[in-house]
Amino acid sequence: MRLWSLHPSLLDRQGLTACWREGLLAQAVLAGRTRGYTQHPQLVRFRRQPDPLAAVAAYLHAVADEAAARGYRFDTTRVDVPGGERTRTAPQVPVTDGQLALEWRHLLGKLAVRSPERYAVVEQSGGPVPHPLFVVVPGGVEEWERAT
Repeated sequence: MRLWSLHPSLLDRQGLTACWREGLLAQAVLAGRTRGYTQHPQLVRFRRQPDPLAAVAAYLHAVADEAAARGYRFDTTRVDVPGGERTRTAPQVPVTDGQLALEWRHLLGKLAVRSPERYAVVEQSGGPVPHPLFVVVPGGVEEWERAT
């Protein structure tokens, strides 16, 4: 499971689709609808929020917004918190600049192999931009990160 801290606009088609599926899985875990992945480290930052389901819903809605901008149709009825509620209930979740940098390098590596045309665009974009849910704070790689 990879719940990118990076803005969904940086992802290629495969990454955006995977992000949506994995976000829905995270939502199911946080809502107690599945027994798998309950200890997954990517869920730590959502569990730290006063309303974890509102946080993951805001995450998913931003992914769906990017998909819609590209002409894809992700079924937002699968998100537990409706889109109209997200601006009222969504927190600003901190993410460290070190975490963004790590994910940026990880994404560029994936894109170079999987989507060279997307790599060229993203690599020239000027660096990592956070997902709208996240606010960047100084710091190293997050303690829950398992990537090397």
